[in-house]
Amino acid sequence: MRVWTGFEGRWRFYEAPESVIEARTPGDLPAAFADMERALARGRHLGGFFSYESGYAMDPALALDRPVDFPLARFGVYGPPRVEKPRGDGPAPRLGDFRLNIDRAAYDRNIQTIRDFIARGDVYQITYCIKKMFSVSGDPRSAFLTLLEEQPVPYPALVETEDFHILSLSPELFLKKTGDRLVSKPMKGTWPRGPGFWSDLAARFRLKFDAKNRAENVMIADLLRNDLGRVGARVRAPTLFEVTGYRTLYQMTSTVTARVPRGLDLRSFFSAIFPSGSVTGAPKIRAMRILRDIEPDDRRIYTGAIGYVTPDRDFVFNIPIRTVLWRGARGEMGIGGGIVWDSTPAGEWAEGLLKARFLTDSACAR
Repeated sequence: MRVWTGFEGRWRFYEAPESVIEARTPGDLPAAFADMERALARGRHLGGFFSYESGYAMDPALALDRPVDFPLARFGVYGPPRVEKPRGDGPAPRLGDFRLNIDRAAYDRNIQTIRDFIARGDVYQITYCIKKMFSVSGDPRSAFLTLLEEQPVPYPALVETEDFHILSLSPELFLKKTGDRLVSKPMKGTWPRGPGFWSDLAARFRLKFDAKNRAENVMIADLLRNDLGRVGARVRAPTLFEVTGYRTLYQMTSTVTARVPRGLDLRSFFSAIFPSGSVTGAPKIRAMRILRDIEPDDRRIYTGAIGYVTPDRDFVFNIPIRTVLWRGARGEMGIGGGIVWDSTPAGEWAEGLLKARFLTDSACAR
């Protein structure tokens, strides 16, 4: 198992693990967390991921009531990482035969179902996910580097195992812990870029002041403040509605911070906060129960967490959006959007296709 993270411009490369800690079922998770703590106590580093479905197994208010075909968690136990970016030297990557895992009529029905839940007051927002499915061939590392060169992002990660590759071109930070300071940057709000300078500048301002996107963003920021308050104190939201430009779109983030006990164990952190409210909706528990019933497929790595933990229990994890799961000759990538009362099926469908363009319009797909 090899793990590269390029978070905030700093590359870390973990290879040749002493052991691999894995949870395949909900019953495996407590032992996996215990093994992680023992490895950290021995001065080892951890690098790996949690899948989205592990969130159902971490919270006693939820339950994972069906088997899944992807690890709930997998972490390598390593010595200190090297400063090294991945290099691709294999056959040229090719991605093709793109299709969605749902047809438009079923999608429209699911959006209306979500709006019905909102109308009844069950939830305020739900982040609903569909998937692009496609064929893959060639070198996964080269595909990752091509996508990263075409659209640089602040939280990229590449995970290689014997049975799959994860290519994460994520712009979103889930959690960063440095000493007693915890930071999360939930992302909610999307707008297409303009074709020219002035139209592009106008697009940035339209997103920043768009009522629907601001409502989505502030709801999730409030949810994150509540979640961080479960493990820390002095919870703050120092910045709201920050707009960042990427090659094909603009996205809106906010920043939430807290002070936490330095020695708090990983299980306490993740049981309280995972998955991020930005990928579920609000209230989180009710949203996750609804999503389990209406999403066409398991999310697997999409909207889980990829990252590393140092021996002093500092850590950084991204949220794997814009992330390809490469298994054999098949690939998949989740696409999600926050659904609120004034969302429309046509608008959400168009936003999902916009988010997928970084992959479908890439050099790998030509």
